[in-house]
Amino acid sequence: MGEIAAAAGVVRRTVYGHFPTRTDLVRTLAGQAVDEVTAALTEVNTADAAPDVVWVDFIARLWPLAHRYRVLVALRRGEHGDEIHALLGSVDTILADVVHRGQDGEVFGRHLPAPILSQLAYAAVFSIAAEDAAGESLGAEAAIVTSLLVLGVTPARAGRLAAGRA
Repeated sequence: MGEIAAAAGVVRRTVYGHFPTRTDLVRTLAGQAVDEVTAALTEVNTADAAPDVVWVDFIARLWPLAHRYRVLVALRRGEHGDEIHALLGSVDTILADVVHRGQDGEVFGRHLPAPILSQLAYAAVFSIAAEDAAGESLGAEAAIVTSLLVLGVTPARAGRLAAGRA
């Protein structure tokens, strides 16, 4: 909490005035992240759009958020994991549905069940965002292409889909 206060340019007491515990802070940030990610996904997930195009558009919109909320991936595996999983449940369900539609349309691979495959592709985006933040400058295009490759899209198609979207 002291580091957060210092980064915000306030005293620790100010942070505690808004967030009495670290759990309250994590819960609030996770809720905000879920709202923003859900809004980005809802904007692009239309029934008439091809699943691979939905995925690309989602990742392009997610990219700035991934930088801001990449810590949630780590927290999802930690002490707040169950709560963050519950908050992200609606996002996970929609992503699995997009991947399932892509599998049914033979756009995405069937090497894993849709819920697992969607999570791997989604996690790849956050892994690339973490490296990007560390100075690697991989960018949104790398996140789009990599996540499409995880989904089983051919490298040539992944490159074409990502070009100009990032």
